[in-house]
This record gives sequence, C-alpha cells and structure tokens, in this order.
Amino acid sequence: MAQGTVQVTHTGTSRWRRRTGEYPSLAAALEAAGDGDILTVAPGTYRENLVVQRAVTLRGSEGAVGSVRIAPADGVALTVRASATVQDLHVEGQDSAAPALLVEDGTPELIDLRIVTRSAAGLEVRGAARPTVRRCTVDNPGGVGIGVLDGAGGVFEECEVVAAGQSGISVRGGAHPRFERCRVHHASGAGLSVTGEGSGLEAIGCEVYEIKGTGVQIASRASAHLTDSTVHRTSADGITLDTDSVLTLSDCDIHDIPENAIDLRSRSVLTLTRSTVRRFGRNGLSVWDPGTRVDANQCEIHDSTGDYPAVWVSDGASAVLDSCRVHDVPDALFVLDRGSRVDVVDSDLSQIRNTAVSVSDGATAQLDDCRIREASTGAWFRDHGSGGTLNGCTIDAAQTGVIVTKGADPVIERCTVTSPAEAGFYVSAEGRGTFRGCRVTGSGGYGFHVMDGCRTTLSRCRTERCARGGYEFAESDGVVAEDCTSDESGVRTAAEPTTAVLTATQSPGLLTTVPGQPAPEAVPAEPVRASGAVLGELDALVGLESVKREVRTLTNMIEVGRRRQEAGLKAASVRRHLVFTGSPGTGKTTVARLYGEILASLGVLERGHLVEVSRVDLVGEHIGSTAIRTQEAFDRARGGVLFIDEAYALSPEDSGRDFGKEAIDTLVKLMEDHREAVVVIVAGYTAEMERFLSVNPGVASRFSRTITFHDYVPEELLRIVEQQAEDHEYRLGTGTGEALLKYFTALPKGPAFGNGRTARQTFESMVERHAGRVAELTEVNTDDLTLLYPDDLPELP
Repeated sequence: MAQGTVQVTHTGTSRWRRRTGEYPSLAAALEAAGDGDILTVAPGTYRENLVVQRAVTLRGSEGAVGSVRIAPADGVALTVRASATVQDLHVEGQDSAAPALLVEDGTPELIDLRIVTRSAAGLEVRGAARPTVRRCTVDNPGGVGIGVLDGAGGVFEECEVVAAGQSGISVRGGAHPRFERCRVHHASGAGLSVTGEGSGLEAIGCEVYEIKGTGVQIASRASAHLTDSTVHRTSADGITLDTDSVLTLSDCDIHDIPENAIDLRSRSVLTLTRSTVRRFGRNGLSVWDPGTRVDANQCEIHDSTGDYPAVWVSDGASAVLDSCRVHDVPDALFVLDRGSRVDVVDSDLSQIRNTAVSVSDGATAQLDDCRIREASTGAWFRDHGSGGTLNGCTIDAAQTGVIVTKGADPVIERCTVTSPAEAGFYVSAEGRGTFRGCRVTGSGGYGFHVMDGCRTTLSRCRTERCARGGYEFAESDGVVAEDCTSDESGVRTAAEPTTAVLTATQSPGLLTTVPGQPAPEAVPAEPVRASGAVLGELDALVGLESVKREVRTLTNMIEVGRRRQEAGLKAASVRRHLVFTGSPGTGKTTVARLYGEILASLGVLERGHLVEVSRVDLVGEHIGSTAIRTQEAFDRARGGVLFIDEAYALSPEDSGRDFGKEAIDTLVKLMEDHREAVVVIVAGYTAEMERFLSVNPGVASRFSRTITFHDYVPEELLRIVEQQAEDHEYRLGTGTGEALLKYFTALPKGPAFGNGRTARQTFESMVERHAGRVAELTEVNTDDLTLLYPDDLPELP
C-alpha cells in the first residue's frame, strides 16, 4: 500500500463492493466507508480534519505503530460521533480553542493513540458519548489533558497524561467517567478536577504525581471515588474538597505533599477507608466549616514534615477516626471553635512531639478506648466551653497526661496514665473537669495536681508510685474527692506540710539545660544574602514607607558603626531589639524576617533566621516550666531573631498568678546575658503594646525604638491584589481596578479587618467566583481563564 493512501476493506455481506480499494485521503475513505468497514491507513502525515460518523475501524498499518500522524493546521484533528474503533494513530492539534480529539456520541473504542498537542484539550468527551479508551497517551502542555463534560461518561484504562498546561483530567457538567490504572503527571493545574453538581469520577489503581497545583480537586457539589490510588509530589494541597462535594478514598496513599494532604471546606464530606496519609508539610487532614465532615476507618496518618497538627478540625466541622493510627507528628489532633467535634474510637496516637489531643474555643472531643503514647501532653482541654469525654483511654510515657485549663470542663472516665514525667492529671487557671475511675501509675510528679480556683470532681480514682504524692490540691473548697485511694499516706492539701510544688523535670538552675531532655537540634545554616538584595525585597513591599525608612536608618547606623570599629574608631552603641506595633496583616512578621537577614548580611548576627513564638510557646502550665520553655525558644533563635507576636499577652491586665511574668523575667535576663546572640522583636496592637511596655519598665528599657505599622489604604490594598494576580497568572479586566478601590474604601475597618491578609483573601474569593463562572462555559479561551471582572468581587460583609 502506497504512502499517503488509505485502504478500505468492506466486511459486510452486501453485494455492493465498490468501497473496497485505496483512497488518496482519509476524508474520502471515511465518506465511502460504511458500518463495519476497516480503514487501514498507510504511514504518513495527514493534514486533514477528520470526522468519523459511522461504526468503522480506523487504524494504522500493522507493524507501523505511531507512524500515522493526523495533524491539521487548525480546528479539531479527529472527531468521533459513532461507535467506531480508532487504533494506532498519532493525533496532533494546534488550536488553542478546540480539542485535538473530540468524542461527541456513541460508544467508540480508542486504543493505543498518542495525542501530542497544544490545544484547549488533548482528548475531550461530550454529551451522550461513552467511549472505551485503552492505553492512550496525552501530551498537552497548552491545556487540559483529558476533559469529560456535559453528561458524558466512558471508561479509561491504562491511559497516561504525561503533561498538561491546565488540569490533567477535568470532569464537569454532570459527566461521570471511570479511570482504571491510569497515570496523570506534570500537570500545571489540578491532577484530577471534578466540579459541578452531578459530576462524578471513579478511579481505580490510578496515580497522580508531579503536579504544579492540587493533586485532586473536588468542588461545587461534585463527587468522586478513588480506590487503590496514589497522590504524591504536588506543589499545593494533595486533595481539596469544597462546596458540598463528596469524596471516598479506599486503600489510597497520599504522600509527599508540601501543604495540606487533604483539605475540606464548605459542607464537603470525605470518607477514608484503609488509606495512608504521610509526609505532609501542613495538616494531614484539614477540616473547616459547619457541615464539613470526615469519616476515617483503619487509616494511618504519620511522618509530618512541618510543624502543624496532623488533624485540624475547626469552624464547626466534625471528624470521626475509627481504628486509626496517628504517629510521628508535631501534634496529633487539634479541634477548635464552638460546634466543632471529633470522635476517636479504638485508635493509637503515638510519637507526638507536642500535644496528642488539643480542644479549644468551645469545641468537643470524644475519645473511646484510645491509646496515647510518647507525647508531651496526652490531652489538653484549653478554655471555657471546651470539653468532651475521654473514656477507657490509656496515656503512656507522656510529660503530662491530661491538662484542663481556663474553664474547660471535660469528663474523664476509666482512663489510665502510666509513667508521666510530670503530673498524670493537671488542672489550673480555673479549669474544671470530672474524673471518674481514673488511675495514675509511676508519675515523676503528682498523680492529680489541682491548682487554686479550680472546681474539679474526682471519684473512685487511684494513684500508685507517684514521686511527689498521689494528690495535690490547693487550699480551696472547689475540689470534691470521693472514694479516691493512693499507695501514699492519703490525699493531701496545700494546708498540710508538704514539699514545694515543682515539676519533675525542673533543674536547680532555671536557665540551665533540663536533665533528661535533648539539646535543641542544630539547624543547617542557609546562605546569607547580600544586604542590597534584602533591602531590595523590603523596598518591593507594598506601602510601609515609614517602616522602610526606620529600618534603613537603623541599618545605616549599624553599618557605619561596624566600619568605624574596623577603622579603630569608637562606634555608637545601637540597641537592635525592636517593638513593632500595628494591626494584623500589616507586614510585621515579613519585615522582622528581612531585618534578621539584613543583620546577618552585615555580620551582626550569625544566621539571621526568624523564630516566631507567642504566649503559648513561652508560658508553661507548671511552676518552672515557663522558664524552660522561654530558654528553649531563645536557644532556637540564637544567631537570629526571636519574634514574639502578641507579646502583651504575657502580661494580661488580670494576671493574678499567671506565669507570663516568669516568661518576661526570664527573657529580660537572657537578653542581658546574651545581648550579642539574639535580636528580640516584640509585636502586637499599638494600644496593648503601649500598656505592656508601661507596666514592664524592665522590658521597655531593653528596646531601642518602636516602629509603627499603619493600616493599608485602598490604593495599597489594590496593589497587593494586582501583585497576587500577577503571581498567579491572572489579570484584572476592564473596570476591575476601579471596582476594587470602591470595595476597599467601603470595606469596614473594624477588628476583623486584616489589611494585607484581607487583600489576599479578596483575591482568593475573586478566583473562586471566577472559577464558578468559567466552569459553566462550554468553550473557553485564555482571556476567559485569566481575566477577573468586577462581578467576581465578593459581597461586602
């Protein structure tokens, strides 16, 4: 058969044989062919736009796989509208507004196709089409890899998207395909994107990886079911669910994710069974908003690479963990905000660097028959309205078993704390709590330690081999103890002669290393940037002109002082510690980071890194532990900047017996003893910081100057949105800039106003509304995908 010709073989029983023979073009052959005919295409390049409208077989020559190229100059290269078979072809498209291969109807079979294109989509399936696609490859750096939309379906087996300029696989408009043993990688949008009511996807044995974006994205009432599939090596979240979406993961593995492994919001529902979440940079599970729910059964979450809780449940969301394992993470489970709830049953939480279970801001946690092992704190009920139940749980080898503070009121039943370094159960700061049938064995401190002002009930509890005593109650009638026993002499109160109340790990010198605790790990030093480059980054920040002047003045003084010393002259003493005042979102943390880098570039600091802490990182729950925590934070900041956010919280107006003063006193001494090693920056609201400095003159004397960060004006907020748009490859359409100025001018500037954070949130809301608008379009171009219009602005609060 000659090159550039098409042989058509008629396989029917009709007496008309005129269709058999060779044709000079594919279009002519398809015109002549009828249902059941086989079109064998000779090797070559065909610059034709083909439409298959009959149930024929269109294939390349045997033994010449990939030698047939369908490559028109524009438009759809190959359109299939019948239950045909298309096999062994190389399809190329060049039209950014059209797919390379379009399936519009029938139940065709597409086998061993290679689609290499820069089109709107490599392969697109629409409407009533239900193709079977086997061993096909899509390479489309200009758009979507595979798109299934408008109610279409189909089965995709052993297919691969090797590159996509947008989503690797996009399902929308009520489509519902099935993917088996497919791979999606090197996409610049989501790996799998399913959006829109009625849209669904089923994936079995699939792999999504090397994605410049989110691995799997389910949104706007869509649903998906992934079985025996893997998502890994993304640049954003591994999996996201938003707006009433539903996802089921069975026997899946989500790993090596730099952000949240799985993030759910806006009433979405996730079901995980026998799945693993590991090596994630932020949360393993991040669950937000009322009505959002996670049900996890026989799952494992482990090996966090960041400093965030493995499971985060907030804003009224809920989660259930049944027979799960969470281990080797900074914190296992944080549940916060009124209406938020977690239920954990028959699960193991182990190797937790900080707190295994933290409950705060009115949230509720229910743990039944769980095992917590090797954590700093087993469970911490932090504040008023926070509560729940621990029932039949064991806590082994923790620093402290259970902490209850600030009006929290949990019920702890039949729980055992074994070998805590400090107290088994510790209640302070007007915490409450009911403890029934609980047991503490081998404590390095007290079994039960209840501070003054706490209203706590204990019944049928027992302590054994507690180093400082079984029970330590302050002189208060707020504690009720019934039928409690101990292998010591009995229940004691502060009124009876006892030894001083100290934690088991307290050392004789509060500022020396704590026996039995590892020294802070050495952090590899990063290359120091030149001061000009850092100052250039500072200058590039939107607004903050007075802040920039202050930092440059201080930098100049330090630089000139250094040069005078090198010349053998006396240098004026410059105190480098600073006070930053202003509202949230005005760039205080960013400027602190740059200030540290500048000092490192000038040789004033060894590394210039930033360690950011707040009250919770410095103030401990026991006598002596605050000094230890403050020392540890200071040690981490050696050679760099210690940035204390909301520093005024260390000295609350109603401090009473608060341990914040201990943190302040320790910090002042460390600043004096190691004045060349660490730069300290304290930050917070202007009025609160003025009060903080006025009531702590020892602190105020250690700081050279106060730099005020003013709120952003509307023009600066607009510039931040423009920067965000540019960074994320969006553009502001006609009139959008003016609309943003009006929006930011009218936006209330109350306590909830977040300055730069508000600008970024506004941009994110615009992107979400833009996505909802564009998702409804049948065909889109680059302007549709990038332009943000005034209608995309969120409503004013």
